[in-house]
Amino acid sequence: MRVPLTSRDFLDRAELVYGDRIGVVDEPAQPAPSLGEVSYREVARRGRALQAGLDALGIGEGERVAIVSHNSARLLELLLSVPSSGRVAVPINFRLQPEEVEYIVGHSGARVLLVDPELETSLKGVRAEHRFGTGEEYEQLLRFDAEPRPWSEPDEDATATVNYTSGTTARPKGVRMTHRNTWVNAVTFGMHMQISDRDVYMHTLPMFHCNGWGLPYAMAGVGARQVVIRKIDGAEILRRVEQHGVTVMAGAPAVWNAVLEAAADWDGVIPGRDRVRIIVAGAPPPSRTIARVEAELGWEFNQIYGLTETAPLLTVNRSRAEYDQLDADERAKRLSRAGVPSLGTRMAVSDSGEVLARSNTVLAGYWENPDASAEALEGGWFHTGDGGSIDDEGYVTISDRKKDVIITGGENVSSIEVEDVVFSHPAVAEVAVIGIPDEKWGEMVTAIVVLAEGEQASEADIIAHCKARLAGYKAPKRVEFRDELARTATGKIQKFKLRQDFWAGSERQVN
Repeated sequence: MRVPLTSRDFLDRAELVYGDRIGVVDEPAQPAPSLGEVSYREVARRGRALQAGLDALGIGEGERVAIVSHNSARLLELLLSVPSSGRVAVPINFRLQPEEVEYIVGHSGARVLLVDPELETSLKGVRAEHRFGTGEEYEQLLRFDAEPRPWSEPDEDATATVNYTSGTTARPKGVRMTHRNTWVNAVTFGMHMQISDRDVYMHTLPMFHCNGWGLPYAMAGVGARQVVIRKIDGAEILRRVEQHGVTVMAGAPAVWNAVLEAAADWDGVIPGRDRVRIIVAGAPPPSRTIARVEAELGWEFNQIYGLTETAPLLTVNRSRAEYDQLDADERAKRLSRAGVPSLGTRMAVSDSGEVLARSNTVLAGYWENPDASAEALEGGWFHTGDGGSIDDEGYVTISDRKKDVIITGGENVSSIEVEDVVFSHPAVAEVAVIGIPDEKWGEMVTAIVVLAEGEQASEADIIAHCKARLAGYKAPKRVEFRDELARTATGKIQKFKLRQDFWAGSERQVN
């Protein structure tokens, strides 16, 4: 017997087994009316009402529904219910500039666009055939008086979501995640992190990012309570861990650095000590940070490695029984590796040193981009664009980024895109954008600039110019001026030489 693996399975099980349990606790402080505490039965009922609303609009199977939103219960129910009806969810990074959002909405062909009320003004120029705010307008879209049309032929190979990621080109690519990708990632993730109905998960990770790493599905499937937090603040995270009895969180190293800073001023025992486990990805954190998390917070540190293209789970690094007798520094050193392949994943390193992966979590392809799809999946392996190694124990270590991408605060930034914007400043003759190590952000977007003859511009001028044209996290946080840039004999800028001054003494060229 073969039964299609679809994203619907997770909410169906939550409703059947844990229907009366509080499934989602919405963010109380938001511009839209908060949903408060919502049972899994009500989440499922609202999801069906949304599907019926989309039926009434004439949105068919396979058509795209785009969402630009901060974390919210409504975004969570969209991720759970839109793909379950055979439609395709397109969650969009709320930090992007209007022009970038407009490109994604247009490129994906989304007929429906849902916009967070906080973003209504800045995104007023982004249009779609049907546009709604995620507050009162969203509620009016729901049709509780009609049963939704069932998905005619559920197919695990159908596209569930299209997730746009910044890569080596200025234009983002749409990653096609199938229902099979989503299902395998969620179940495997839940197994490796030992998720159960006793867990309370707080969404410290943006839900738009790889569909919240697939954890909304995993948590729903086992009936875990999901707590929504809208804005990331170290002290607020600690308060909510205490308030809700949180046991699991996920996020980039910058999130945990903020918590460590807040913990220094916390009055009393750190909430969640010996109870909370965190899942970290987005950049390899220093072993010193890992040791601090366990010593100062008393939280269990877990690391994964993956990309938007892999749903994201490829490798897992959890403390093992064999580590129990190790001292804190040695244990932290072992946990600083990217990890071993997750169940069903195979990892390899090419002759050129690139990390390759083969897994049921790897994308089906890039939306409307067959050339990029063929390149990424050449030879039956997914080419990660990261340089690294695999040791005798099977652990992957990421040491360099072969793709021209900077990861800052867990977000991908195309250096080419930033260079284009810096170069548009009239005083700039040449520019190279690189990532340099930073304690807070992992990597800091840094512009190395050569000014045109007779022109003047300050660091502040360049940064302000970029912030007016790019999402804030993409804008350089540091600008250095040089007389010339290192180049090859053919004139190509040698970024590795520019990085050397900043990465000297580091074993790996990612932070």
